[in-house]
Amino acid sequence: MINLIPYEQLGGADHGWLKAKHHFSFANYQNPHRIRFGPMRVINDDIVAPKTGFDPHPHDNMEIITYVRKGAITHKDDMGNEGRTEAGDVQVMSAGTGVVHSEYNLENEETNLYQIWMFPNKKNVKPRWDAKQFPKEPVTDKLKPLVTGFDHPETDSLKIYQDAVIYAGRLKQGTVIEQTIKEQAYLLCSHGTFEANEVALKKGDGAEITDINKITITAKSDCEVLLIDLPK
Repeated sequence: MINLIPYEQLGGADHGWLKAKHHFSFANYQNPHRIRFGPMRVINDDIVAPKTGFDPHPHDNMEIITYVRKGAITHKDDMGNEGRTEAGDVQVMSAGTGVVHSEYNLENEETNLYQIWMFPNKKNVKPRWDAKQFPKEPVTDKLKPLVTGFDHPETDSLKIYQDAVIYAGRLKQGTVIEQTIKEQAYLLCSHGTFEANEVALKKGDGAEITDINKITITAKSDCEVLLIDLPK
């Protein structure tokens, strides 16, 4: 089953410096039917104005993944980490026993990103942060695993404390690929338009995929796809 979650039906907030759309209950948006999907608790589609951002704030026992779609975000934390993540690249943070961090858009343009939170499968770990650049060439046969659990055999990926895989890829119009799903997955259209088993998604849409172990993705235009494979 593919349950489409249109962008127009997402929760949201406009703080001036931040325009946010929430796939799940978050802050002032509370929907009892949209609390979590497996261990995934948050997907926020954020647009951060230039020269603004998230001031230092704490987290604990949460895996936080940031996928930058446009612009760049600059991270700093109380562990001494600092880094700038650009469009198409990813950063991960295991909050573990506790961490304080900030995320600023220091660019002269808007930054658009997905902020993804998952409950960890191992609590109270030593906090950590990591980031990685990934190839930007369009894929032709399969999506690339960008983020995986520590036990996953993929070596060229960022690691998190959860048995999940975040796949991504840019597709040229007309490209058709097949994607296997272990248990269940959440699909995101970051850019353009595509079909998943004939269910149409446009920029900003999401979809819950359950009871299906393989989908066919057809690019109706040049597009960018994220698929988050999750345990139940």
